[in-house]
Amino acid sequence: MMSVLHGPRREVRKVLHDGLTQWVRPEGDELVLPDGRRICENEAHYLPPCNPSKNICVHVNSRSRFAEFKDVATNPSYFQKPTTSLNSHRGKIHRPDDCRYLNYEGEIAVQFGKVVKGLEPGEIWDVIDGFAPVNDVGLQDFRDIDRGSMLRVKGQDGFCPIGPGMVSGVDIRQQVLRTWINGKMVQEGAVDEFVFSMGFMVADLSRYMTFLPGDILLTGTPANSRPMSIGDRVEVEVSEVGRLTNTVAEIPAARHKIGHQPTDSDTVRVIALGGDFVPPDAAGRAGRS
Repeated sequence: MMSVLHGPRREVRKVLHDGLTQWVRPEGDELVLPDGRRICENEAHYLPPCNPSKNICVHVNSRSRFAEFKDVATNPSYFQKPTTSLNSHRGKIHRPDDCRYLNYEGEIAVQFGKVVKGLEPGEIWDVIDGFAPVNDVGLQDFRDIDRGSMLRVKGQDGFCPIGPGMVSGVDIRQQVLRTWINGKMVQEGAVDEFVFSMGFMVADLSRYMTFLPGDILLTGTPANSRPMSIGDRVEVEVSEVGRLTNTVAEIPAARHKIGHQPTDSDTVRVIALGGDFVPPDAAGRAGRS
């Protein structure tokens, strides 16, 4: 039986070709369709390589991220990104023109391939289908209102780019995550720096909820999440898995002023700017991710 952790490496990607959704496999500079036809990879229109019923994320998990905010790890807390937040390789990430703190957070996504309920940590490798680079994008201008739910901050349309493909046959425990902005590395963290292992998180969550095939778990970002600028090219790379590329574009602000509006408070800046901002007091530190 093939293992999600051990070779041969396998990758599937999803594209829109001739008006149809196609699952393809990469081969050099080409993508191979199920019927054997080939298309140029650089001309492909990518789609998210998953179709989850839910997308669960851990707030903080990397040792470097805990250290950045001088936090002490106890037990993990989680939030959800709506499935409408999914975005694809080479898709655009939109920042409304009345906002300024659109942060990258490079992470590793875990996809489940079987129904998961009540597992022990060591049992997870039999139910995981693959891994992918993912960007847990957050619009920190809404940090003052979400109270840890991340719904406005991280649930907006397109705020979960994932891909290019879903990869198995790679020992994810040995891999390193890196994020790049315009070719400059801005984040780096190894999987073995996780405070809570993938096994721990799946066991923790599956006590109370059932994961279905295709569901996604985002496993946490390293230190140095910072705001992106309009026109930036952001790339999230997981060694031996792949590199996800997106660009940042501006869109108009919401056409009405109903509800909470973007703010630029100390609470917002503590999270958006991390160690680059020294707050006048310790307020506003709860609910980070």
